[in-house]
Amino acid sequence: MPAEAARLLIRQAATFALAAAGGWAAAKLGAPLAWMVGAMVAVVAAALAGARVSAPEVARPAGLIVLGTGLGQGFTPPVIAALAVSMPAMVVAGLGTILAGALASRATARIGAIDTQTAYYASVPGGVVVMAVLAARAGLSVGVVTLSQTLRMMLVVLLYPPVVVSVVERGGDAFSLPSLPVVWSLLPVLLALATFAAVLLRRLGLANPWMMGPVLVSLGLAVAGKPLSGLPPALVDVAQLMLGWTLGTRLERGVVLGAPRLAFASAVSMAIVSVLCLLLALAVVAAWRLPFPAVLIGTAPGGMPELALTAKVLDLGAPLVLGFHLVRIFLCTLFVEPLYRLYAWAERKLGAPD
Repeated sequence: MPAEAARLLIRQAATFALAAAGGWAAAKLGAPLAWMVGAMVAVVAAALAGARVSAPEVARPAGLIVLGTGLGQGFTPPVIAALAVSMPAMVVAGLGTILAGALASRATARIGAIDTQTAYYASVPGGVVVMAVLAARAGLSVGVVTLSQTLRMMLVVLLYPPVVVSVVERGGDAFSLPSLPVVWSLLPVLLALATFAAVLLRRLGLANPWMMGPVLVSLGLAVAGKPLSGLPPALVDVAQLMLGWTLGTRLERGVVLGAPRLAFASAVSMAIVSVLCLLLALAVVAAWRLPFPAVLIGTAPGGMPELALTAKVLDLGAPLVLGFHLVRIFLCTLFVEPLYRLYAWAERKLGAPD
């Protein structure tokens, strides 16, 4: 084995051990989403302290395959029917979240000392990858947008679970995931089918293949009344650990310390968007009588995999949460660019300073 490859393998093993220790400590403390949050915090702390952290490319897909498999099992025929009825609420929430990001982008621009267009793409909570692609298409700084989006997502992962657990009741609505027994002889078959679907969607170039492929497989099995097997809680904990481990490696010390104003601006922007999304969630709940916990997580300005996992682990209507985030991503792909043109036109009309 070449020396460089050996050093990389050692660094990845050391980072994994650190992430596992962080997850274990958080679990012992009783923190919600302990294995993901604890792992992320431990790795980020090491990175900011100057340590070189790393994770293999396969780690995040592996976690997403498990997550997607578990989420898809909640899409029973009654849940699918309820989701169809809730589609107008999802569209309103998706557009409202984009507008919340647009409003918060003024603070991002002023505090971060960046232009208003880059601030807009950095503030709209459409997912790190989606917004980076859209920023590149618009000829903007992908690095600035990626850093801001990543920081926002990490803050949501860190702050939302304990807040949600403290203010809402868990489970007990039409969108709660079923409790399925683990059939050990069929569990490998289920995971093999999920992995095959993920690889196939990736080959086809579709978005979010590692999660959506397994979702479609387990969804189809759930609709057919043949879920094969539930997932062991320990396996879900490992998936959390994988997501927290890889998420923590996304921040580099030099990048964060080199842009302190942008980092602070991202935190302020996240706070503004969170407040606006809370108001939006309350309006959606009042208009469509949907369960507040699921709508709160569904409108949260974080990444789809992390918030879907939050809903699954905390039993907060995971299928509905996933639906909200899928619709938001779809709307971002279609409308982020034209809405920016409308936003810029309104700024000019109102005489807002650049």
